[in-house]
Amino acid sequence: MGNTNNYQQLVQKVTMYLDNELTKEAEMELLKEIRRNPAYKEVLSKEQSFREFLKSKIHRRKVSPALIQSIKDKINVPAPPNQQP
Repeated sequence: MGNTNNYQQLVQKVTMYLDNELTKEAEMELLKEIRRNPAYKEVLSKEQSFREFLKSKIHRRKVSPALIQSIKDKINVPAPPNQQP
C-alpha cells in the first residue's frame, strides 16, 4: 500500500463500510479486496479495534428532555402530543 492516495481511499471505504454507508455492491467489492490483501485486512481490523476502544472508554451523557425541547422550540418543531413543553 505504498500510494498514500490509495491508502486514504481504502480508509475512507473501510469507514463507510463500518458506518453502513456503502452500497451492497461496493461492500462486496471491498470485502473481496480485503480477503485478497492482508494489509487491507489489517486496516479494517485496526479501525474496528479503535471503534471498540472508543465505545468502551467514552461515557455518553444522557441529554435531558428539557434541553431537547428547548432545541426543538428554537427550530420550531412541535412537541409530541403526549408531552408538555
